[in-house]
Amino acid sequence: MLEFHHPNNILIIGGGIAGLSLALKLADHHPVTLLTKRGLLESNTLYAQGGIAAVLDPNDSIEEHVQDTLIAGDGLCDEAAVRFTATHGRQAIEELIELSVPFTACQADDEQDCDLFPYHLTREGGHSHRRIIHAADHTGQSVQLSLALKIRQHTNILLLEHHTAVDLIQRENRCVGVYALNQATDEISTLASPAVVLATGGAGKVYLYTSNPDLATGDGIAMAWRAGCRVANMEFMQFHPTVLYHVSERAFLISEAVRGEGGYLKRPDGSRFMHEYDERLELAPRDIVARAIDAEMKKLGCDHLWLDISHREPEFVKSHFPTIYKRCLSLGIDITKEPIPIVPATHYTCGGVVTDLRARTDLKGLYAVGEVAYTGLHGANRLASNSLLEALVFANAAYEDILLRKAEAKLTAPPPLPDWDESQVNQSPEQVLIAHDWDEIRRVMWDFVGIVRTEERLKRALKRVLVIREEIEEFYAQYYLNTDFIELRNLALVAELIVRSALNRKESRGLHYILDYPNQLSVAEPTILTPKK
Repeated sequence: MLEFHHPNNILIIGGGIAGLSLALKLADHHPVTLLTKRGLLESNTLYAQGGIAAVLDPNDSIEEHVQDTLIAGDGLCDEAAVRFTATHGRQAIEELIELSVPFTACQADDEQDCDLFPYHLTREGGHSHRRIIHAADHTGQSVQLSLALKIRQHTNILLLEHHTAVDLIQRENRCVGVYALNQATDEISTLASPAVVLATGGAGKVYLYTSNPDLATGDGIAMAWRAGCRVANMEFMQFHPTVLYHVSERAFLISEAVRGEGGYLKRPDGSRFMHEYDERLELAPRDIVARAIDAEMKKLGCDHLWLDISHREPEFVKSHFPTIYKRCLSLGIDITKEPIPIVPATHYTCGGVVTDLRARTDLKGLYAVGEVAYTGLHGANRLASNSLLEALVFANAAYEDILLRKAEAKLTAPPPLPDWDESQVNQSPEQVLIAHDWDEIRRVMWDFVGIVRTEERLKRALKRVLVIREEIEEFYAQYYLNTDFIELRNLALVAELIVRSALNRKESRGLHYILDYPNQLSVAEPTILTPKK
């Protein structure tokens, strides 16, 4: 095992499916340093329940996957990125199978021909076929555990857990490393590298209610923006329609697959309502379902609605959704007999750092893969289970491009870099200041930049976020850093980018629904923000 970070190591920041799969591939050819903000088993991937979309059934086709994605993206997908992702889907799944990810096997009573494909495929909203391969209802956890085991066994990977990336280091429009805070010692190290990969995930914690873990604070997006990279489509924050509603329980995702396997959305009186919003009923894309639930809650004045799968056989429910069943049962809810209380919550960041089909950003030597990146795949709304697929496909694209640079002798260690300067700062700011700003940002975003928006609310949100950002930057220049403060700084910047993007879009499209502009423009264009030099 490598004993310290060498400036020749390729540096990967983030420990989800994108970062782990890329690290494993690269480490067979080049030493890698993997930096994770929490432990190796903590990432957004860990909480992904549903599965991974790919064309695996012979009765399905890449063209149909492409069209389903384009429809869900509501005119804003980059078709080249969509085709690139769909075409490489099967390869990505086969690689996970080779890594011993325990996907659920096809059973004789399943609604598919097990002779054609040996693993169970489920269907989710927006998909025209069963194409979601999964490990029961804990796909992300199974993938994370399988990849993490291989990471720990690989002798060419230096794992730096509990390290928080502070900012990227650049020289002459090239990324040459990162400053990183060791959470155990509070020391900030200079980690030089010939290539840096952002695999830091999304920004769900910018909202008050989210299915994301606490680490989803938009770190990679904020660092890339400060380094001069463009970001795109930040107004499209996907709200998952069904997150468990419970007064004392942290937000817990109720998988899209529950609706895919026949779950009904219901009002408090037990009546269904999706037929009033979309002919696809519960299998409509997430933005439509989330808005329908939001509209019903506002109309009825209730704080949650219901998702009911109890009409299916109890053994079917328990075998297909064991994690959801056990979690709900621990709270006194038997989903084989009664409906699940649900509410929408922020789930996925459809925009991010602009990349090309090789995962390259605007800054030479800097790549972005997974939820942190804007590849053009998702457009105005992510098609269910395309996220883990995108992470795998573009991690492989980054791998191939980095290997190409290695073959061309372009991967060289940068020159010595300066240490982090703490000579002019004082002790860390009081936690009450951090906690107050953190809470205010998330409440402002939830109240004013939510599922349904108005221009007046957006302007009010921007005004307040800018005041908070100014306060934070004053703190940044005065105090020693800690992870909470670094996350707050990044969260505030990402909040501003989301609001500015939303104000720039003078139409309603996909996940961005604004009452002042209810119609779509005739030409669909991505929202691209460029930082000032």
